[in-house]
Amino acid sequence: MMEPRNGPADVCLILEGSYPYVAGGVSSWMHDLIKSQPHLRFTIVALVATTTPKELRYELPPNVDEILRVPLAGPPRGGATFNVRWLTRQITPLLVAIEQDGGLPAFVGVVESLARSRRRLGSASLMNSPAAWEMITAMYEVAAPESSFLEYFWTWRALHGGLFATLLFPLPRARMYHTISTGYAGLVAARAAVETGRPAVLTEHGIYTNERRIEITMAEWLYDAAEDWLALETPRWDLRQLWMHTFQSYARICYEACTEITTLYMGNQRMQLADGAAPERLRIIPNGIDVAMYSKIERSTEPRRPCVALIGRVVPIKDIKTFIRAADALRRTVPDVEAWVLGPDDEDAEYAEECRNLVSYLKLEDTVKFLGRVKISEYLGRIDVLALTSISEAQPLVILEAGAAGVPSVATDVGACREMIEGPESEVPPLGHGGAVVGLSSPVATAEALSRLLTDRSWWERCSAAIRQRVDQSYNKAVIDRIYGDMYTRSIAAPDRTPAQFAKVG
Repeated sequence: MMEPRNGPADVCLILEGSYPYVAGGVSSWMHDLIKSQPHLRFTIVALVATTTPKELRYELPPNVDEILRVPLAGPPRGGATFNVRWLTRQITPLLVAIEQDGGLPAFVGVVESLARSRRRLGSASLMNSPAAWEMITAMYEVAAPESSFLEYFWTWRALHGGLFATLLFPLPRARMYHTISTGYAGLVAARAAVETGRPAVLTEHGIYTNERRIEITMAEWLYDAAEDWLALETPRWDLRQLWMHTFQSYARICYEACTEITTLYMGNQRMQLADGAAPERLRIIPNGIDVAMYSKIERSTEPRRPCVALIGRVVPIKDIKTFIRAADALRRTVPDVEAWVLGPDDEDAEYAEECRNLVSYLKLEDTVKFLGRVKISEYLGRIDVLALTSISEAQPLVILEAGAAGVPSVATDVGACREMIEGPESEVPPLGHGGAVVGLSSPVATAEALSRLLTDRSWWERCSAAIRQRVDQSYNKAVIDRIYGDMYTRSIAAPDRTPAQFAKVG
């Protein structure tokens, strides 16, 4: 951990499972945001899965004063176990209320109850004591009496281990708090707002609750009793519902505690509203890119093969296999096409091997090339069309970076891709298509859209001009940085709020 400077930081950033220990995506955005505000001092609360040491993936900017790592596996053991039955009985109904949409007032009650004894509390007293057992069994009777108690027990420990971890660590002092998701990071922001009275703001790239819904629905480790599928009446509260509903409740707590709630595009904002965010606090701030730099990239004039490229990690969520199958279909109309995969392949070695085997099986060795991690700006001038086949995205910057260089995109209909490629409803006058949007896992449709752009020069030029102008007009990082700078200035200058103000929210 770095040594903190005297006095509170200007901004405390609260990050879960990302910067500065994970590269790419949100982490790169976060790194650039810090560098764009050199006049401000930052401290970072990094929520990580375990206590295992992690290596920094970024060279921290000089205006980062401190990093505080908080493992979500559970709180530290704490002091010697003492009689906490009075405390657990006090917070049990509040924890039940949180799971049942009690929102911020119930959370304030938990924060205030734990604050009185925080130095002595830990896993020994809140998770492994007779009083904790009494709390678990009481919550089970209310929340999931029809479910397996054993499965509920481990679900409770997973959910509340993370909750207690966020509530018991020493909170850094700051003039404002900025969380980059709801979930446990959102709870830290809500706690900070309640305990310090300073403003908390939220930026969501992907919607945390939606991502957890997908993970929980697909999770094989969550118990499903076979008889539940056959019963005429299913249990009123199975464990999957408990997981999903709890994270929804956490999101609502964060929304109610934050003074400003931003996201990248309208589709995300609709989900925030559905999860309980107040409309008057919502704002769309898209990600931006260095338009000046990418717009200077010149198109290669050397003789070469037509080239399509997927820029991204070789992992299942990017659906590299659909890109490979699309390349197979594409070479029927563009026989000499090259299909590049630009991105690291060391995150999921098994999946990367499956992708290489698929290339071999389809005899695409002369077409599909895995080029690894590269400097994208050195390749964009030789790429004719960008392809993005992901099954989930927020607002992928690669579409904007390619667009600023005049490269159209073919992308799946995920996240903000349609808004970036076809333009938002608010675009006046409409600039036209900057490529094409296709369905998920659609190699034939992807190939057809790529083929049209490679074989119809006038269509390519119209798409190139449209995406270049749209990026310059709406996604210029210099403008976006000023917007965030203004938000920070506004929050830092805001007066303190009192706990009574939070207790009335709902």
